[in-house]
Amino acid sequence: MAQDNAFVATGRRKTAVARVRMTAGTGQIKINGKSFEEYFPTRPLQTTVLKPLEVVNASKTYDVTVNATGGGINGQAGAVRLAVSRALILADETLRPSLKVEGLLTRDPRMKERKKSGQPGARKRFQFSKR
Repeated sequence: MAQDNAFVATGRRKTAVARVRMTAGTGQIKINGKSFEEYFPTRPLQTTVLKPLEVVNASKTYDVTVNATGGGINGQAGAVRLAVSRALILADETLRPSLKVEGLLTRDPRMKERKKSGQPGARKRFQFSKR
């Protein structure tokens, strides 16, 4: 997957998908053509995305370009975090244990349950009337 020293990885959370392209650089992060701080305006979202880079002390080592689609802003932040973690492993396999201990390689499988026919929602039933 590495060509021209670019590491490409995919991360998913809920219905959000993030495709990451990581190259050696100065630590610049672009998401959907916008700067990192502009796309994820709040501190908790920024911390979520930067966590894998901080765990392996690579914050200023790689330039990251992200294409994030689907879901909401929190789902996209989680998807980007997983994709960056996977790209770091492609770059250096020895980083796997430290990322695994922090739980950054686990895909969060929770998704919204689909609505079933004959019901108003996923679990809710229509009101029952005995008479």
